[in-house]
Amino acid sequence: MNTDTEKQQFAQQLKTAMMAMGYEPKASILEREFNLRYYGNPVTIQGVTKWLRGQSIPRADKVITLAKWLDIEPSQLVCGIEIKENKKQWQDEIGYQDREICEAFINLPTPQKKIVREVILTFSKSCKG
Repeated sequence: MNTDTEKQQFAQQLKTAMMAMGYEPKASILEREFNLRYYGNPVTIQGVTKWLRGQSIPRADKVITLAKWLDIEPSQLVCGIEIKENKKQWQDEIGYQDREICEAFINLPTPQKKIVREVILTFSKSCKG
């Protein structure tokens, strides 16, 4: 059972990790970004709000998904190890065409984003090997 202190610590680490990656620690952003990456049942806005408010800690599989998205170790979220700031520099380095594609992708509905993401990852893997 997680104590209130552990839940609050998790919430603080989650917010810090989101900000370090350039995201505002808002429930709507967390819900969208998490559901793009998690292949189980989608989480609700109410569920992620509880994470951000320190009212609950997600199951281990969800913590792993969060950690992969935020480019940190799962133990950093749960145990409160210090998180270094890791701002994305690619945003300043991409051209207008790539930026336009990224903005169009961001505006897609979640189901379509999942499909586009899978297509891109498939092409990326086939080009590497």
